[in-house]
Formats: sequence, structure tokens, C-alpha cells
Amino acid sequence: MHIMKVDPRSLKDNPDNTRQSKSTTQADALLLATIKAVGIIQPPVIFPETDGGNGYVIEAGHRRTRMAIAAGLDEIEVLVVEAANDNGAMRSMVENIAREPLNPVDQWRGIERLIALDWTEEAIAVALALPVRQIRKLRLLANVLPAMLDQMALGDMPNEQQLRTIAAAHPHEQKEVWKAQKPKKGQPATWFQIANALSKTRMYAKDASFGDDLREAYGIEWIEDLFAPANEDSRYTTNVEAYLGAQQEWMTNNLPKKGTIAEVTQWGDVKLPQKASRVYGKPSKGDHTAMYLDRNGKVQTVHYRMPEERKTGGKGAVVEGGATAGEDVIDAPKPRPDVTQKGLDMIGDFRTDALHEALARAPIEDDTLTALLVLAFAGLNVRVDSGATDTVFGTKRFTRHAVRLLDTDGKLSFDIDTLRVAARSMLVDVLSCRRGMSNSGIVSRIAGEAIGADGYLPNMGTEDFLLCLSRQALEASCNGTSVLPRPRVRETRAALVEHFRQGHFVHPAALFAPDPRDFAELIKQGEILEEEDVVASEKSTDGLEGELADGSAAGDTADLDVPDPEADDGAPGEDETAYAIAAE
Repeated sequence: MHIMKVDPRSLKDNPDNTRQSKSTTQADALLLATIKAVGIIQPPVIFPETDGGNGYVIEAGHRRTRMAIAAGLDEIEVLVVEAANDNGAMRSMVENIAREPLNPVDQWRGIERLIALDWTEEAIAVALALPVRQIRKLRLLANVLPAMLDQMALGDMPNEQQLRTIAAAHPHEQKEVWKAQKPKKGQPATWFQIANALSKTRMYAKDASFGDDLREAYGIEWIEDLFAPANEDSRYTTNVEAYLGAQQEWMTNNLPKKGTIAEVTQWGDVKLPQKASRVYGKPSKGDHTAMYLDRNGKVQTVHYRMPEERKTGGKGAVVEGGATAGEDVIDAPKPRPDVTQKGLDMIGDFRTDALHEALARAPIEDDTLTALLVLAFAGLNVRVDSGATDTVFGTKRFTRHAVRLLDTDGKLSFDIDTLRVAARSMLVDVLSCRRGMSNSGIVSRIAGEAIGADGYLPNMGTEDFLLCLSRQALEASCNGTSVLPRPRVRETRAALVEHFRQGHFVHPAALFAPDPRDFAELIKQGEILEEEDVVASEKSTDGLEGELADGSAAGDTADLDVPDPEADDGAPGEDETAYAIAAE
């Protein structure tokens, strides 16, 4: 038996080789990477040909020889033995069956030895064709109790998360838990119970809002997670009580105006005051702010809106006559009014009919028409559930828009810029797409599309919104981006949040373009109401003709300024056009 160097291409395969099945591509890649990194550690075994040739036959090491050729080696060391009577069949059988792969503990010990010899984790990973993460996972074993290592050496390994939890615990704690959870001989260890017993809640520095002053005041010391990725802040503390106390004090010191510190439910959701509605869009001036700590101890901020308070005539409220509610007031005799209640009702009817007639027939400039529309929303008979700040019943918010267009004598007096501001402000208070009572419906979406409101939608590629999407919708959101769907929904969502952190994402469902079915329903409703108005107008006309036929109202129309439809002297004037519209 002696060692010699030969060209691997000159060696011949043994026809009696025990391992006839092909090796996997991954195994060949691993062996090739190892040979390129450190060469052939165990020389192949060869013997001289026995059929009169002068060549050599491989007895053991066929894969090593093939990978040496693939690595481009011109010469390799081989171990030359005498030819056996059975052409090496038994030695080949023993060599393949007796071989056993290294267990994870032995792999770790070997890795630590290489680290001591100035090998880097990356170099070891390349040489062994293993991921760097696997090398770092095995290095966690350095912090594991030796008794646990003996159990792991039997092939009974915990998963990575359990191993991280065990390795992060103090050796004394590991010893106590292992004493209580040690398995019987020949039985596997219950690693999940061991990890649960050793687990401690970690609070990370990257989620802390407080600074070094509060950290020192609460005695918080950061611990570095040596096995976390190098490009992220992995500092943490297990002093949960001190961490949360520092976060609470920071929130108290930085609470904004109209801000409160809220509690959370058992599911981690924020508890808002009763009747409060959460604001997901841009908060307005009258909205409130709630700050709270989520399950990870991170400070979160939400905005909410409270309904408008209604003033009631309770005790102490001023009532008519200057008295307060709850006091006994002696009723004084009241003089008879100039016009009775019935008379006022009749005046109201007369005014309404005249107003409607003038709106239908009188010439009105465009700017005056727009101003009248603003005034109309300040009427006492108008109720609008506004989505601007809070739910509004009545005309309080619209009065401020109307007074901009009036002078001290109560007459319309404005310039075109003031009119534009008033009209825009009125539309802001009226049109709303919020769900609930303040929803204006399809008309708000038609208005938004008409003025290009899509361009003002905020970035929706946030954790809060993407949590509301199904897997199918979330994966559809990856279209047109460099993000590929992940096996887990939360991984896909996290990748999208990171992708759109500096970008802008708007979900198609948020666009203002109205649903064709809703638009068709709107057109249908308009046609039905128009038909009802025509029928009501015809009935009114029939009643008027009946009165004229009886002679009771004959001649009453003589003083009306009604244009003659037959007198056509060219293009119809404004009065004629308005009259035609009213007649329809």
C-alpha cells in the first residue's frame, strides 16, 4: 500500500462498484465546492488492473474522482492497494455502508475549530456548500448546556426558534429546566416545553421611542443579538416592566393637544372612547389623538372623531324671558300678534310658490346662481351628515359659508374669488365617501372623478391597510412591482410595505370611478322621479283648467307675464327658455 499522484482522467471505473445509483445534483455540488475550497481530503483507493493491462481501477472514490476532473485538477493523490480476489467488491460494500454523516453537534465542534483557525463563517459556508444561516444556527450550540448537547448529538434536534430560545437563556436556568424536563433514556426531548420554560419576552431598541435619558433612569441595558442579521439593530432587553414604563413616560411627555393615552384589548386593538369613530385618512383640526403600546411595546398613534355635542335645555339653561330652567316663571299676558299662526303659514306658502316660480323663470346670472346654491345649504330645512369633521345635523357649518356672500343689509355682495372659496368649502362639508350616515353615495365618486381626486389619494401601501386585503388581493397588488408573492401572506405584506415605503400605492378599489351598476341605478331613479313630476304637473294643470271652465278664476291670468309660445321672432330669449324648462 502506497500513495502516488496520478491524473484522475486516467483512472478506470470499477464495474463491481457497490454504489450503482446516481448521486443527487445537490450532493455533487457540495463535493465539488469542497474540493475547490480545500482539495481532496481522503485520497481515492485504486488497484492495478488484473486482466493484463497497465492501468488502475478505482475501488473507492468514484465521485471524488469525477468531481476532481470537474474541478479541473491535473493530478490527485491516490492510495494504491493490491487487487483483491473479488475485485474489491467486499471492501467497496463495507466502505459505503459503514460511513455515517456527522451529527449537528460534531458539525458545530468542527466549525468552532475552523473559526479558531481564522476561518470566517462565509468561507466555511462556501467550503461546505451550506448557507451562512446554517453555520450561524449551529454556532448557537456554544451556549447550550452540555447535557442538552449530548441529547442533540443523538440526532434529537430542536427547531431553530427553540434553539435560539434555549441558547439565549442563562446556563443556570437551562440546568434547572433540563432537570425538570429531561427525557427518559431512548425518548426524545420535548423541546417546545423546554423552550417555553426558558422563553423571555424581548423588547427591542428599534421599537423604543424614549432616549438614553429615560433608558438610564429606568436602568435598561441593551443586549446585542449576535445571531441577528448584521444590517439591522438587534439590541433588546428582557426587562419588560422597565421598558414599558419608559415608553409610558415618553408618551406622557409627548402627548399632543387633544391627545389621550389609550388602553388595548386582549387582542391588541386600541380601545377608543364610546361613540368615537376612528379616522384612517388625514386628521382634521377637531380630531383627537390616541397613543398606545402594541403587543411589541411599540408606541402607536391613531386619530379618532367624536360626535358633536348637543346642547339641551337642562337645569341652569337659559330659557325665554331670561329665566333658567327649573325655576318657576309666572306667565305674563301676551298681546295678540299682527298675523296669526295660520296667516304665517299662508304667507309661507305664498313666498315658496313665488320663490320657485322666480327660480324657474327669472333671468339669473351664473355667479348669482352659484351663490344661491351656497345659501340653500344654510337653510333650516337642510340636514347633511357631513364627513368633513363630525356628524352635522342642520345648518351650523353652512352658515359660515353663506355669510361670506352677504353685506350688512342682508343682500348678496361678493366677488368671484369669495364665491369660489364659499362654493368649495360648502362642497367639502357636503360631499363625503365615508361609510355610514355621512356617505354621499355615487354622486361623491362622480364628483371626485370629475375633479381628478384620484391624484390626491394617500399612499395605501401601509401595514394597516394591507392587513385588510385577502391573499388574492395582496398578491394582485404585486403586479407591476419587483415584489414576488411569498409562501406566507405576512411575508408578502411585509415586502410590499417595504417596497412602497418611499413610493405610492393606491388600491384599484379606492379609485373614484363609479361602479357602472350604481350609475345605472342612479339614472333609473332619476327617470322615475321625472315621470312622477310630469304626472303631478298634469294633474295640477287639469285642476286649473277645471277652475277656469267654471268661471271662478277667469281673468286671473291677465296680469301674469307669460310669454306667448306662438310669437317666435327668432332665437328664444332667456325668459322663454326658462319657461319651457318650467313647463316640462
